[in-house]
Amino acid sequence: MSQTILSLKDVTIYQERNPILSNVNLDVKSGDFIYVIGKTGSGKSSLMKTLYADLDLTEGEGTIVDYNLNTLKESDIPYLRRKLGVVFQDFKLLPDRNVHDNLEFVLRATGWSEKEEMQVKIEEVLDKVGMKSMTAKMPHQLSGGEQQRVAIARALLNDPELILADEPTGNLDPQTSVEVMEVLKKINQNGKTIIMATHDYALLMKFPSKTLKCEDGKIFEVVQRSV
Repeated sequence: MSQTILSLKDVTIYQERNPILSNVNLDVKSGDFIYVIGKTGSGKSSLMKTLYADLDLTEGEGTIVDYNLNTLKESDIPYLRRKLGVVFQDFKLLPDRNVHDNLEFVLRATGWSEKEEMQVKIEEVLDKVGMKSMTAKMPHQLSGGEQQRVAIARALLNDPELILADEPTGNLDPQTSVEVMEVLKKINQNGKTIIMATHDYALLMKFPSKTLKCEDGKIFEVVQRSV
């Protein structure tokens, strides 16, 4: 039996004060790869923000990587996020630091202090995304796809139990999107659980997996051909 990583029961997701998704029931097991699709404004990002505690869960029951989203204290949020890897559409790399220093900054911020251990970890995650030779490059010297690979490496630094990828290919051209997806699928095949919000249906066809759709205030599983 795979371990449950995420469980939502009768949850309502709010956008500001307005309910945008209701009666959300979701069970995510260790090793799953799940797409979340839907039109802009359908609730995809609000769902993701609820999962990484940027939005409060006020209705229904939710647990994620052994944290209760209903009773989560402000002081718990940094610890929750260490067990999650979050990848955004716009990379969010620090522009004044090179690739190595971007990753070292995150390690230091999450409690690492041994220089040698940090170096080993940085090389390990950059190797996983094919960016090991780029440690001295500044973000502006990288293509969009390369920046997103670094962002994925950053998400892997603390060996997260779950990766939340919110439109990770949204700013990339089709070929680069495929390359980034290949990185994510490889990470998933190595045992990481991934939930990915996307509007890129071409990727769903090329890399089919369980798909949830946000529509008309509901979220439901869809068979691939009807997305």
